[in-house]
Amino acid sequence: MADDQETFESASAGASESYPMQCSALRKNGHVIIKSKPCKIVEMSTSKTGKHGHAKVNLVGIDIFTGKKYEDICPSTHNMMVPKVNRTEYTLVDVNEDMFATLMTEDGDTREDLKLEGDTGSDIKAKFEGLPSDASLMVTVLKSMGTEMIMSSKPSK
Repeated sequence: MADDQETFESASAGASESYPMQCSALRKNGHVIIKSKPCKIVEMSTSKTGKHGHAKVNLVGIDIFTGKKYEDICPSTHNMMVPKVNRTEYTLVDVNEDMFATLMTEDGDTREDLKLEGDTGSDIKAKFEGLPSDASLMVTVLKSMGTEMIMSSKPSK
């Protein structure tokens, strides 16, 4: 009888990675999902209602991970999905030859699963290697829609 029970390998809190928001409530410098990509709104304009229609909102967004520009048009009364974006700061402990960063949380836990990518990654590695031995470098990690990326760095005090 015990063999008939279902087993679950993992469980989550069920929190989604995005939520709906009315298009007219979106604001510049906020976030929105355009073409399934989390974007920061850089330009937004509203056109007047037509003879039979709704006012339309023209959105221009920059993908927060790739920097690619996306555009979308949505009636102002309709909903668009807004991504949940988390920003976390870590202390950079090491960068290996494959450009994977060793990061330490405030609690002292470490993680080694994020890679320094592109020009930003090269700049961070150069800053880290040029640091005096008593200084450390803080990095900002952005997480949204299942993707995490090291976005920036600053010397810690």
